[in-house]
Amino acid sequence: MRLRVLAIFFALMLIAATSGAQPLGSWQQLPPTPTPRTEVAVVNHDGKVYLIGGFTPNGATDRVEVFDPADGTWSERAPLPRALHHTTAVSLNGKIYVVGGFSSGFWIPVDTTYEYDPKQDRWREQANLPTARGALAAVVMAGKIHAVGGARKKLFRLVNTPAHEAYDPATDTWEKLAELPTPRDHLTVSVADGVLYAIGGRINVNYNDNLNVNEAFNPVTGIWQSRAPLPTARSGITSQTVAGKIYVFGGESGEGTFDENEVFIASENRWETRAPMPRACHGLGSAVVGGKIHLLTGGPKPGGGGSTFHQVFSPAL
Repeated sequence: MRLRVLAIFFALMLIAATSGAQPLGSWQQLPPTPTPRTEVAVVNHDGKVYLIGGFTPNGATDRVEVFDPADGTWSERAPLPRALHHTTAVSLNGKIYVVGGFSSGFWIPVDTTYEYDPKQDRWREQANLPTARGALAAVVMAGKIHAVGGARKKLFRLVNTPAHEAYDPATDTWEKLAELPTPRDHLTVSVADGVLYAIGGRINVNYNDNLNVNEAFNPVTGIWQSRAPLPTARSGITSQTVAGKIYVFGGESGEGTFDENEVFIASENRWETRAPMPRACHGLGSAVVGGKIHLLTGGPKPGGGGSTFHQVFSPAL
């Protein structure tokens, strides 16, 4: 009888210890990218992953490479009109848009908006971004492209901008919206349940001054609000939303790169931890295809460098 009671007791203890556990998700490695890069733009368009611009071992690049998950192959497309790094890209209405960034190794902020037509494999320039900046983040919300934060040039140095500007492809116009409360660069933005979240980043392009800030913009009210902070302060990060949860990957500081994979449950305003990245890196890009998050390239060490990493995370939904 005593042994049975003890068995039941330990079984209950085991259930109690594991009932709060969260599934961590799984990782796999896919064919590496053709060109080593960091500080790239990545976007899913029609089920294919586009890898755009960034730094290579030879400097800034205009190169555009495309991965087809259906057959696991890489191919090349028409290059950007100019070499850019620390730019950002989104897909909207059958086109890809590349907004802002830095040109050359002198980190000159640009105000360009490039539109790519995949059917014609052709780029064209659209209305200029009101605030020239790089290391910004962009996302599509309610049919418009929201460009948030980044760094602009002030005399001979880069400083943060609180700029929050939205582009309407239907009219080829930009409008200024409520400014980002905490100006920062190398941040990430994602949308969950119709709300835009600006997460992490750094002050004045200094990776020794990372932030854990998480601020939410409600397009209905036009107001920003603080939300639960990112558990690990970091910058040079990327994020994607799957099933209403925002997954934030990677980053760098003066002490090294991050393999963190932390997820924000927006509906509950709280964070959880998921399976870490197999390879820590910063300046990577990401895209969701078929519920899986593709993480491409990135620097394994703080500062420059690059890689051909192609890591894929499958959330446990």
